[in-house]
Amino acid sequence: MNWKHWWSAALTVSLASLSAQAAAEDHVRVTPLGSHKGEFCSLDRAMVFEDPNGTRILYDAGRTVAGPDDPRLGDIDVVLVSHVHGDHIGDRRIAEQGAGTCASPEASVDATPNSNSVDIAVGKGAKILTGSEMPSFFATKLTAAGGKAEDSVLVRFGAMQTVGGVGITTVPAVHSNGLAPGFLTGPLADHLKQAGVNAYVGPPTGYILKFSNGLVVYLSGDTGITADQKLVVHDFYKAKLAVMNIGDTYTTGPTEAAHVVNELVQPAAVIPSHANQPSTKEGKVLPDSRTAEFAAATQVPVYIPLSDATMSFDEDGVCQKGCLEGN
Repeated sequence: MNWKHWWSAALTVSLASLSAQAAAEDHVRVTPLGSHKGEFCSLDRAMVFEDPNGTRILYDAGRTVAGPDDPRLGDIDVVLVSHVHGDHIGDRRIAEQGAGTCASPEASVDATPNSNSVDIAVGKGAKILTGSEMPSFFATKLTAAGGKAEDSVLVRFGAMQTVGGVGITTVPAVHSNGLAPGFLTGPLADHLKQAGVNAYVGPPTGYILKFSNGLVVYLSGDTGITADQKLVVHDFYKAKLAVMNIGDTYTTGPTEAAHVVNELVQPAAVIPSHANQPSTKEGKVLPDSRTAEFAAATQVPVYIPLSDATMSFDEDGVCQKGCLEGN
């Protein structure tokens, strides 16, 4: 081969490599942060979404992120909280990954009155973006924890905030949103505790994320079946990837969640979450689990959120790397 042919071949290989690299860089990366590496466990809710431009969003930190110093977090730009129940905002947290069992993770570190979400936002210098009446509550908490009130950002149904090139809005969720007295201080906390009731900070929410590569993601939060899943999530936002909570009683059960995916949202793929039970053993889906039931009833690819395993998605919601299919 003469030098001209060699140069042409080398240039072709180099361009192909650059093209492949550019394609990879155009994917949204999703990393579950659960209690046990390589598994999908009972308390797992937290996920980090990374835009191709580097913006990183933490969704429902809950109890399985070991505070702001958890080495899995990296940089975080935005913290999303679907609602203020302890297993989502983080009334307590793990001290380290792997403590306890997949069925009963050892989340023994008390995170009240600030919450795990607030501690992470302050430690990372991130914004907390929420809807309903939650922003004023979080503004107060951020200030008390040494952060800035203005880092609590409001977005309500029908509007959209853009942070770091990612569009974010809230969508309705049918659930409750009571704030436990442990997150409060002073006489009000004592009165609520004595009365056996919680404070109220407006309705809970789900989220729509619009990434810079064009991918639209629906985060259900804790919800039942709603008309908005068809009219808003599917018809208007045209979500291609969904994260669907399937834990039953407190949210849609596996068959109800499958109906939402198949008939209402109709994404290209779905990631189950909030199963409220061990869903895998040694990285394999347990056959009698809610996750297995959901996967069997769902007509699109179901990707299992194994902790610390990063999945990559293109603009159409098609997994390009790192996905374990459950159906």
